[in-house]
Amino acid sequence: MPDSTPIVPVILSGGSGTRLWPESRPERPKQLLALTADETMLQLTARRTGGRERFGRPIVVANAAHADMVEEQLGHVGEDAQALILEPAGRNTAPAIALAALAANGSDPLLVMPSDHVITDVDAFHQAIQSALPLVEQGWLVTFGITPDAPEIGYGWIKVGDAIAAGVHRVDRFVEKPPRDKAEAMLASGDHAWNGGIFLFRADAFLSALEQHAPAIVAAARASMASARRDGTRIHPDADLFAASPSDSIDYAVMEKADRVAVVPVAMGWSDVGSWDALHTISACDGENNVCSGDVVMVDAANCLVRAGAGKRIALVGVEDLIVVAHGDDILVLPRGRSQDVKKLIEAMKR
Repeated sequence: MPDSTPIVPVILSGGSGTRLWPESRPERPKQLLALTADETMLQLTARRTGGRERFGRPIVVANAAHADMVEEQLGHVGEDAQALILEPAGRNTAPAIALAALAANGSDPLLVMPSDHVITDVDAFHQAIQSALPLVEQGWLVTFGITPDAPEIGYGWIKVGDAIAAGVHRVDRFVEKPPRDKAEAMLASGDHAWNGGIFLFRADAFLSALEQHAPAIVAAARASMASARRDGTRIHPDADLFAASPSDSIDYAVMEKADRVAVVPVAMGWSDVGSWDALHTISACDGENNVCSGDVVMVDAANCLVRAGAGKRIALVGVEDLIVVAHGDDILVLPRGRSQDVKKLIEAMKR
């Protein structure tokens, strides 16, 4: 794979981001919102591989209902997709990436990125990609392990094995989301990384691994793409044929089973912005450790995240450690540290 071969970014934009309700909703999920900057999460992701020196135009896999918004947002940052694959149904990451690999050229290196993560040190990210490329050329499947700074129980972890190239290690094993004591032990050991869900491999190497370890997924993806309807850069895989695919993550379907799986540990200011607490952690705070957006008035308040939507004013007096989000007709109030429980709220509202 010569240096002239462009890396094809594959941006996964099918998630619903329910943990950031009430701003994130099925009709406009987290990746299509401006949460950490003036631009949306999708736009920031596309910009990470902007410029054509080393990267090609992206392949985006998205929910069919979001097609217009995705195209509009990418157009605003000059990162038009070479293909916009519109999933007729969500079947998790392994089938989604299979669709992208089939749309790419056989030996293209694919950089698979979720559309809703934050990376503040893009130079470190690019250096990690360069470290991985020689192994990718040989057919290895590479993941990027995030240097951990907390005993995080909300992420999967990777045990980093023996070095096989400069900055690249064999994956010893993947670890499920751990209990607190196990997370603390892994953090203290110094030989574990967070699983950030970012991957680099050749399209043909990934499809070959799928053939071996999850043949039903790749069969459904191939059939749905062979019967896909195409409209310019938009690709609509056949809904019935794609629905036949098992729903499985790339980790379970391939990465935990394949032989040649490597990890590049990297500290790059990464966050999956998976909750309102996480957004508070990565945002610039005022002198009282508050993060405010919109029309917000604070008196004697500290350690809060407050977001007032259009036409709303939020006033807080004499409180600490709150998350308050007003969007449309909905208002969310909860103590900091409990934002993962938003999922319970969504379930309660459905009932």
